[in-house]
Amino acid sequence: MSNLILASQSPRRKELLQQIQLSFSVISSTVDETFSSDLLPHEVVMYLAQKKAKEIANQHPTHYVIGSDTVVAKDGQILGKPESKEEAKEMLKMLSGSTHAVYTGVAILNGDVEKLFYEKTDVTFWELTSKEIDDYIASEEPFDKAGSYGIQGIGAKFVKAIKGDYFSVVGLPISRVNRVLLEMGYLQTE
Repeated sequence: MSNLILASQSPRRKELLQQIQLSFSVISSTVDETFSSDLLPHEVVMYLAQKKAKEIANQHPTHYVIGSDTVVAKDGQILGKPESKEEAKEMLKMLSGSTHAVYTGVAILNGDVEKLFYEKTDVTFWELTSKEIDDYIASEEPFDKAGSYGIQGIGAKFVKAIKGDYFSVVGLPISRVNRVLLEMGYLQTE
């Protein structure tokens, strides 16, 4: 097993870590992902990232463990993964022709050392037609994605602009993760 563990079942996060050529193992967290409704979006993602990382770090205390969570927020309202076609449609209508925020929280734990941070990226959608929304829902891509869309998939055609870290919208701000691992002494620069 690698000394670095990704505490996530997300195939997108796994692909992103592979992209920066890190050697790591994957152990999916099974924590309850409920949270207090009075938390702000950035607090939610850091809380859940930390909770996921701690579960795995407790089992592997000498390893570096990365936990992460992503939410989409529109006007302060968190949009999770849709549970029905109707819910996906409502979310996509809400995002149509406007700007929303994507927050990704990251917790990296190693022994007693813990680094916790988040990235916020603003994403602006084109105005979407009912047909575009219905066709997208029929693709079934929205159903395991926060906010009902995947920027790295078919949902990319809805994105007019982004301000911030693209990879954070996909699910893991890999450049910042790399920098924090350097700071923590996991990666050697020489």
